[in-house]
Amino acid sequence: MTAVEQRARAHVVTDFAGERSAVPVALSYDPESDPGAVHMTLPPGLGATPDDWVFTRELLERGLRGPVANGPVSIWPCGRAQAIVELHSPGGVSLVQFDSRALTRFLGRTYEAVATVRVNRLR
Repeated sequence: MTAVEQRARAHVVTDFAGERSAVPVALSYDPESDPGAVHMTLPPGLGATPDDWVFTRELLERGLRGPVANGPVSIWPCGRAQAIVELHSPGGVSLVQFDSRALTRFLGRTYEAVATVRVNRLR
């Protein structure tokens, strides 16, 4: 199996519900079906923004080093140990604060998955 799935604890702040304590956020990546995209799923009912988001792996990687945005998703480092993912929808805005190490670990696993797919294709 080459798909990557990881749960990360995050704090979520929304227009709808204010700040919540740490919640599990699901991160996933499938290099065979969509090699450029990561998927982020928030627990249901946190606010007016959708629970499922898709954005480029490159955006996530660049956002750990400095502020970046693409459409409704913005990502930036917050101090040395945190990163913020800001999500905009017609229903509102959600801020998701992660431990940067969790996102870095997830990205590392996505690159390992890509390498595995390439090796398997060479066989």
